[in-house]
Amino acid sequence: MEQRLDVTGADGVRLAAWEFSDPTSAGPARTGPARTGPAGAAPMSAGSGGPGRDSAVLLLHGLMGRASHWAGTARWLAGRHRAVALDQRGHGRSDKPADGRYTREAYVADAEATIEQLGLAPVTLIGHSMGALTAWQLAARRPELVRALVISDMRASALGAASQREWRDWFRAWPVPFATLADVRKWFGEEDPWVERPTPARGEFFAEVMAERADGWAPVFSRRQMLSVRETWVHDAHWEELAHVRCPTLVVRGLDGELGRAEAQEMVRVLPQGQYAEVSDAGHLVHYDRPDAWRAAIEPFLDGVVAAARS
Repeated sequence: MEQRLDVTGADGVRLAAWEFSDPTSAGPARTGPARTGPAGAAPMSAGSGGPGRDSAVLLLHGLMGRASHWAGTARWLAGRHRAVALDQRGHGRSDKPADGRYTREAYVADAEATIEQLGLAPVTLIGHSMGALTAWQLAARRPELVRALVISDMRASALGAASQREWRDWFRAWPVPFATLADVRKWFGEEDPWVERPTPARGEFFAEVMAERADGWAPVFSRRQMLSVRETWVHDAHWEELAHVRCPTLVVRGLDGELGRAEAQEMVRVLPQGQYAEVSDAGHLVHYDRPDAWRAAIEPFLDGVVAAARS
């Protein structure tokens, strides 16, 4: 089960956060939307998630993702933590203002607002790709809000202009609209020129970010906006901010992902409290490709964070 929590982000952008419950819990399920922050009820504290909840976790998806991509992770986390996933601006059920700000500063401010309005601090941040960058930038700027950090398959090096051109060409290649969701799964899982081998999980990942319209299925986000979002980080390196992250941090890479082993290990070296984990047979979508191996990689780290907080 998940419950929607409305958050007011930077510039008044309305954000949808989702709190997940442990499906094995015997407690009553909560249903219906919940208002939090300035527009509604007082925020809950991180310790109010129920018996056995040790801390709060905020999950941040990557570019083109949505909170529901974290559902599997959030449900097992909810057995021990207050688990919240955020639809970031331009994604999922959150606002997608045509003339809105899609800057690094706005994404970090949105995550900050979510933590403060939902009473999550000190929170463990788990971020994938773009969400990981947002997480470590926030941890560097507001260390008092962040207890620990998990970085999943995000590079600290600049990707460069050529990378942005490749993405622009890739977006243009999408055969939108898709006639059916089965066509979505097949194209992104098998026919996409970026796919080196059939990857059903990738097809499922993209099926989750499609919505039906009169002429077929299309993404819930604007590809033009996604390019604008990506433009704000691909030309810059992010090592300096990484070095200012003081909390325990786990860097996780998929063996076939975008973050190479050498760069990941250098990130661990730069981090004051860095640790390293690797998931075999996983690509960029580590938590989606290999959910059991992903859990095995991060759960010991999270257990250590909880133990340290208790001592």
